[in-house]
Amino acid sequence: MATVKLLTNEEAEKIPAVKEVFDEIRDLRKTDFINNFWRALGAADPALLKRTWEGLKAVMMTPGNIDPMTREMIYIAVSAANACSYCLHSHTAQARAKGMTEDTYAELLSIVGLAAQTNHMVTAMQVPVDPEFLA
Repeated sequence: MATVKLLTNEEAEKIPAVKEVFDEIRDLRKTDFINNFWRALGAADPALLKRTWEGLKAVMMTPGNIDPMTREMIYIAVSAANACSYCLHSHTAQARAKGMTEDTYAELLSIVGLAAQTNHMVTAMQVPVDPEFLA
């Protein structure tokens, strides 16, 4: 259960800062769907909604060296590390929409699982970093 109210479309229309962000989300994503994360942020703090949306656009929607599907897969890995169920579901759906196949997803999960395992082992053993890795 959410700890904040989730804005309805009707409520969002009455808050100019929220309406502006929701309209842009709909326009850029070519959908009428506004997910609960944005609805919760709009209810909690419209200024935070705007800042977060601007940050997401700058990182996830601006062309760069990392393709959009890989960006989503990185988001999945970080969300798994942070145990964020909402972001796992959201960004897995986005990665699939951007071309991630079931085989690619299985490979990603193998990498995430291995990284988590070896991270825990090296942390437990307090292995010193090799000087060659310190650039």
